[in-house]
Amino acid sequence: MHFYLLAESAICTADIDTKAAAIADLMRYCNTGEDRGEEGFVPKRFETPSYAGLCRIVPPRELPRRRRFDTTEGLARLLHSIVHIEYSAVDLALDAVYRFPEMPTAFRRDWLEVAEDEVRHFRMLREILERLGYRYGDFPVHRGLFDAATHTARDVLERMAVVPRHYEATGLDVNPQIMRKLRPFADREEVRAVLEALETIYREEIEHVRKGDYWFRYCCAQRGLEPASTFRRILDAHGLRKVIRSGLNVPARQAAGFSCGELRELGAESCED
Repeated sequence: MHFYLLAESAICTADIDTKAAAIADLMRYCNTGEDRGEEGFVPKRFETPSYAGLCRIVPPRELPRRRRFDTTEGLARLLHSIVHIEYSAVDLALDAVYRFPEMPTAFRRDWLEVAEDEVRHFRMLREILERLGYRYGDFPVHRGLFDAATHTARDVLERMAVVPRHYEATGLDVNPQIMRKLRPFADREEVRAVLEALETIYREEIEHVRKGDYWFRYCCAQRGLEPASTFRRILDAHGLRKVIRSGLNVPARQAAGFSCGELRELGAESCED
């Protein structure tokens, strides 16, 4: 199976083990320089996310608020939402590999590495969720990240701005906040396991955002665009700048490539170069 057909099948399957096997095969293509079957390739527009058969999809406003982390169900609801983000992130990374054949091989290799990490994150969190007596799909989910991929399907510059530099960077802001809320309940083994998993994810997501930052700047350089103003323009075009919350994680975002000038523009109260 040629590279892009294999990537397409990986995106469309709901089975995480099948996705993982395909990612390994796709990486082999990148590392050996085999023919990718690129001639005549036109990426498809996917109408529904691969998890549609696993989960009940609802609008974000219909998702119940996650308030109680001191109960098994409350912890499971929180964990399920993060499991869903990690599953969605696998498909987002694969879609970047699949959708932009004009990009260098290093781009595909970077996002396959991200996909490998996201599979591992998903499995790690799913195992804790199942220890709590729940499965992925037991709670409703929204399709926000799938829609973000759809809205940026035509332009790799927009994809890198919106997905890693906005949504994944927002995860760097939120992750420590979630951990702070969980720590009072760390006498429970399951909570400690979640905290340990979130620590791992946090460290590795900085690298994911950094890769997105690198390729965003690469695309800006190719087009003669100034990165900071281009990022603001793209966020505004997608209605995203107005939803950035206070509490930016300045050190993590700096480690991922954001400049102090950008962070101040986004609302950071202080930042040191």
